[in-house]
Amino acid sequence: MTPLRSPIAPAAPWYRHRWPWLLMAGPFIVIVAAAITVWLALRSNDGLVTDDYYKQGLAINQVTARDRQAAALGVTAVVSIDSARRLLRVSLQPGQLAQLPESLLLTLSHPTRSGLDQSFRLTLAEESGFYAAPLTADIAGRWHVVLQDSSRAWRLIAEWDTAKQGELFFGRFPG
Repeated sequence: MTPLRSPIAPAAPWYRHRWPWLLMAGPFIVIVAAAITVWLALRSNDGLVTDDYYKQGLAINQVTARDRQAAALGVTAVVSIDSARRLLRVSLQPGQLAQLPESLLLTLSHPTRSGLDQSFRLTLAEESGFYAAPLTADIAGRWHVVLQDSSRAWRLIAEWDTAKQGELFFGRFPG
């Protein structure tokens, strides 16, 4: 007598079916995307974030007082680049200042990349009447500019796109 055979074939193991793999593909893709996101977050620089944000927030009132002081004194300036001599030049109209400061501080801050920020101490050139400092790097592009006296009693702030504007005018410059 021959054994009876069942008309139903034995089921294949689970890994031979496509539906378990298709259902596992979604969570697997999410895990890979999360790993890439974590890698990008750890690798990139948070240039706009500062460690002392609270102190900077408290200092805003002191900083705006220097802006108001410059406006009250009527201090205006023009910043330009002398490409031939690689100089950064500032022409200062002192307004009601008793005398011209011996030096000025000019800070160029890049809007998104803090590694490109530059600071200059400009000294007064007696023969030309301009403040000048040598350029150490190319400053093409867009910048946040802060100009202040060395005692930090007043300051002027502006945005400067060197590609669009050859000169930067602070305040109402007569002329």
